[in-house]
Amino acid sequence: MKSILKVIKDWVPSIAFAVIVALVINTYVAQAMTVPTGSMLPTIQLKDELIVEKMKPLTHFNFGDIVVFWPPLADNKDRYVKRLIGLPGDTIEIKDGVLIRNGQKVDEPYVKSPMTYTFHQVTVPEGNYLFLGDNRNDSFDSHLWPTPFVPEKDLIGKAVFRLFPLNHIGTIE
Repeated sequence: MKSILKVIKDWVPSIAFAVIVALVINTYVAQAMTVPTGSMLPTIQLKDELIVEKMKPLTHFNFGDIVVFWPPLADNKDRYVKRLIGLPGDTIEIKDGVLIRNGQKVDEPYVKSPMTYTFHQVTVPEGNYLFLGDNRNDSFDSHLWPTPFVPEKDLIGKAVFRLFPLNHIGTIE
């Protein structure tokens, strides 16, 4: 009995510390997630396992980053993974199958196929972002939402590393 109590006394603080550290890392530093849809094909495949960097105060979000966020949809409980297309103040438009950002056509080699829809010109408000999937014609994203903008508070973090499948392990671009 004394040996069991000694083991508990020796190990419980270490296990408790490890659990607390894991919770802090998962909540504030980085988190793994499984991609739920094919909206980011061909860049990210359905069921890929990604590491999401969650240190938002230290993160600078740039055009083209792949970001995980809560979409501006009523009753939504799923995180979305999309490409950041519009930063605060950007003017975005899609016509003739091409993304136009701030009046300039954007070369997007990651897009699966040219867009078959038109997205009328919008200006991204301060504190908001606009997202599209790489599989543009089969992605439920800003061009289809009632409001196309995602508030900064709803960003979770950048997808920075693919863990699985092992034959595609590495950074994401």
